[in-house]
Amino acid sequence: MPSVPPIRIEKANNASLNSEGDYVLYWMIANRRTQWNFSLDRAVEWATELKKPVLILEALRCGYAWANDRLHRFILDGMEDHARLLEKSNVCYYPYVEPRQDADKGLLEALARKACVVVTDDFPAFFLPPMVAAAAPKLPVLVEQVDSNGLLPFRAAEQVFTTAHAFRRFLQKRLPAHLFERPKADSLGGSELPRLSSVPKEILKRWPPASPTLLGGSPKELASLPVDHGVEVVERRGGPELARRVLKTFLEERLSRYVEYRNEPEEEGTSGLSPYLHFGHISVHEVFDGIMEKEEWFFDRLSERSTGSRSGWWGMSEASEAFLDELVTWRELGFNMCSKREDYDRYESLPDWALKTLREHEKDIRTHLYSPEEFETAGTHDPLWNAAQTQLLREGRIHNYLRMLWGKKILEWSETPREALRVMIDLNNKYALDGRDPNSYSGIFWVLGRYDRAWGPVRPIFGKIRYMSSENTARKLSVQNYIQWYAP
Repeated sequence: MPSVPPIRIEKANNASLNSEGDYVLYWMIANRRTQWNFSLDRAVEWATELKKPVLILEALRCGYAWANDRLHRFILDGMEDHARLLEKSNVCYYPYVEPRQDADKGLLEALARKACVVVTDDFPAFFLPPMVAAAAPKLPVLVEQVDSNGLLPFRAAEQVFTTAHAFRRFLQKRLPAHLFERPKADSLGGSELPRLSSVPKEILKRWPPASPTLLGGSPKELASLPVDHGVEVVERRGGPELARRVLKTFLEERLSRYVEYRNEPEEEGTSGLSPYLHFGHISVHEVFDGIMEKEEWFFDRLSERSTGSRSGWWGMSEASEAFLDELVTWRELGFNMCSKREDYDRYESLPDWALKTLREHEKDIRTHLYSPEEFETAGTHDPLWNAAQTQLLREGRIHNYLRMLWGKKILEWSETPREALRVMIDLNNKYALDGRDPNSYSGIFWVLGRYDRAWGPVRPIFGKIRYMSSENTARKLSVQNYIQWYAP
């Protein structure tokens, strides 16, 4: 011990291990899966050393920002998977869904009083960092938070990278050493841990576990929870089991066409994995393992040159290299920002050149101005923009390429850049299944200049910020059917 790399483990409080406790508690908050999960690996390591059972607490609060039926249902789908999977395992699974705001107060402390150690997930965005920071010092035993977010531990980089090229060069130098450090494909497979027969009765009496009918998709029980019922459940289901089917479909049917079709709104050319990655239902390591198997690839095919090039370094096909640039470079660039800057979601975090040019053009005349409500209801003059927003409302996603156009038009049609940022964050975090994520904040802030450079010619409203138009997009891509499919 440990087989989990130390760089991925961080103490969250100053308490000590309690070897006399009844169990090792894994507080599952971000890596919502039982496979390819460094956090669960760490909990099993402690349990093996101490000869104690593992208790998994997966809790779902109702008081988080933008809490609604859509997001709740997606998480509940994963909880149902876990309840079914772990029912006959040697791990005790405790799914708790808060029936009213603040009903969970005291639950974690009560469980920790009987624990040897608490292991949780280290996720650098949304409400999770302050939640762990507030809870851990109150617990009577050691709390460790474990990074199982990406191929590169986010603590491996000390600086904030401002361009994808610079981060890619860093990855090409540092990532090879970490590619051999992989979580177990099955954290519980082969373990002979003692089993905890049940959560203590006094805890279950005060905090009853989620009912099988709620986990199973009961609309009535979901409607009883104090969340926004105006954001409807979408057709796409959540959970690790479905995430693996989505991955399998992508590898077998779409990966070979990824370069050709990923930017086409009328084609299913993308992976569809982003919601499952966001909620931790699937691991980047598992996705990467699938790519390796598909390519019959091994580490000796990596290039020895760290040029920062988007292709050629992995020694894979063009399609796989393009996909890995999105999955690894761009996704983990967002984790780099969120783990290093607390203001990652604030306007002031934009690069100086972007702040300057936006300030210089803040008073420029807007040909169109829309309120947040008009944006939300897809009530603009632009059929393509309205279609993209309608897709977000109906399906919890916007096609990858059109998401960039969606943001650029909100900047152009808002009274100020700050107001545009507020609208983008609110709509994305409220409706998108993959919102509230480092990767989605990267996309939103890219609209305003993050990770980009100054562009010419200088334009009204945009200044030196990269410009996009619906007309140019329609000339480059086939969008007529898309506009009809998603007519408001």
